[in-house]
Amino acid sequence: MARLIKVGIIGCGGIANGKHMPSLKKVADCEMVAFCDIVLERAEEAKEKFGTPDAKVYTDYKELLKDPEIEVVHVCTPNRSHSFITVDALEAGKHVMCEKPMAINSIEAKKMLDAAKRTGKKLTIGYQSRFRDDSQYLKSEVESGTFGDIYYARAISLRRRAVPTWGVFLNEYEQGGGPLIDIGTHALDLTLWLMNNYKPKYCVGTTYHKLNNDTDQANMWGNWDPEKFTVEDSAFGFVVMENGATISLETSWALNTLDVREAVTQFSGTKAGADMVDGVRINGVRNGRQYVLQPSFTAGGVAFNGGEKGESMANREARLWIEAIREDKDPITLPEQAYVITRILEGIYTSAKTGDIYRFTEE
Repeated sequence: MARLIKVGIIGCGGIANGKHMPSLKKVADCEMVAFCDIVLERAEEAKEKFGTPDAKVYTDYKELLKDPEIEVVHVCTPNRSHSFITVDALEAGKHVMCEKPMAINSIEAKKMLDAAKRTGKKLTIGYQSRFRDDSQYLKSEVESGTFGDIYYARAISLRRRAVPTWGVFLNEYEQGGGPLIDIGTHALDLTLWLMNNYKPKYCVGTTYHKLNNDTDQANMWGNWDPEKFTVEDSAFGFVVMENGATISLETSWALNTLDVREAVTQFSGTKAGADMVDGVRINGVRNGRQYVLQPSFTAGGVAFNGGEKGESMANREARLWIEAIREDKDPITLPEQAYVITRILEGIYTSAKTGDIYRFTEE
C-alpha cells in the first residue's frame, strides 16, 4: 500500500468542484482532509461530497495551513490571491498545486517561484491541457524528432459567445484580465511546452472591448452585465523568441468568428508540422509526396504515463501530481515554465496598453 497523501483545498468554488476535487477523489491513497472557503457553506458542502468523515472546514486558510498532517494544498481561488496564499502554503511546509494562471503579474509569480526554491517544496500550476491524449501524443512525437526545429506556432483559444458570467471572471481587479489570462493562457502553455521553448525576446499585443456593451448577446451562459464586463472580450499577440521562433496567440470570449477552438495549438517545423483539428494531424513530405497522418484516439494504443485508457486530462493531471510528491520527482508542469507564461501574458497586456513593443529583460 502506497503512502497516504493528505490534501487541503483552499477555495471551494467552480474550478475546485469541476476539476480538482473530483479528480483527487479518484487518486488512490489520497484523501482530502480539509476544506477552506470564505463562504462557510461551500466548504461544508465540499467536505460532505469529497472529504473524509472527520475532514475539517475553515474560512481562514491560515488556520488550515497549521495542520501538520496536510502535505499538499490545492489553491483554487480567484487569480489575485494565488500568490500570497501559495507563498504562505509553501512557507508552511506544504506542496502546492495552484490553479492557472500562476499569478496576475510577473512580480507576484516570481514570489511564488522564489518561495518554492527557498522551501524546497514542490509547486505546480493547473495547466491541464498538457494531459489530454492529443497533447501527450504530440509531445511524444516532438521528443522523437518528428518535427525537427519548430519555428512557427499558433496558440488558439477562440470562443464565439461564451463569456463566463459567474464568479469574478469579469472583474479585472480580481482576475487581472479576461480571455487572455483565462483561456489564452492554456493555449500558450500548450504551445511553449510542445516547442520546449521558454525564452521570449519581445512581443506585441492588442486587446479589444468591442462587444462588452452588446445587449443582443446570445451568450452560452446567459447575458452578461455590460457594466461589470470590465475586462477585454478578445486579445491577440505576436511573440518572438530568442532563437527566432514566432508564436501567434489568438483568444476571445466573444468574437464574431466560426473558427471556434479552445486550448489548441498548431506548429510548423523543419521536418513536419501539426495541428489539433479533429484530433491530431501531422503533415510533411515523404518519398516525393505530401502526406497527412491522423492517428486515432478512439481505439487501441497504449495508455499514457501508466494511466488507464480513457483517463480524463484532469484525472491524469491529479494522479501524476500526487505521484510526483510520493516519489519525490518533478511535477509535469514546472513553476519556471508557468512563470514564463505569466511574463508573456503581462507583455501582451502591456504592449496593448502602451501601443509599443514589449521587450523581455534578462532574469
